[in-house]
Amino acid sequence: MRKLKIQMNILLDNKWDSGMSDFSIDNLNNVDCILHGRKTGEGFIPYWTEVANNSNDGEQKLGKCFSEIPNVIFSNTLIESKWKNTTIIGGDIAEAISALKNKVGKDIIVYGGDSFVSSLIQHDLIDEYYVLVNPAALGNGQQTFNPIKNDSALKLVTSKPFACGTVLLYYTK
Repeated sequence: MRKLKIQMNILLDNKWDSGMSDFSIDNLNNVDCILHGRKTGEGFIPYWTEVANNSNDGEQKLGKCFSEIPNVIFSNTLIESKWKNTTIIGGDIAEAISALKNKVGKDIIVYGGDSFVSSLIQHDLIDEYYVLVNPAALGNGQQTFNPIKNDSALKLVTSKPFACGTVLLYYTK
């Protein structure tokens, strides 16, 4: 069975360094599907396609990874994709994502979308959590995820600091 991984960046001041890009590229090595909620997909896919096509952009290599790996948008309102290399799935989120996880292939990764990720957590669908936290984001009083009714009981596996002050926290269930 394929694993569903989440990678979220919690950054208030947009600090980003090449180590974080390298991590993101490495984290895609065993991935053959990028999953999005509708709102995130509508911004993510065109943005990274533009980055991938711009040889002057310092993030072009990451953009190419995001553009070359097939994207799937979970939506109950979109009917067909406006973007190349992207399909739309809908219906019951637990059934649809479980079916996607049961297909033969590499792992699946999700990049944010607070309410979408909250739904995935609520349905116990995420297997691995990669959270990049910029310390400036702590203490602002806002929850990253919508209120969740169950405790995910995550275990910290490792952490990795980046030169800009952001820390990757890798959790499993």
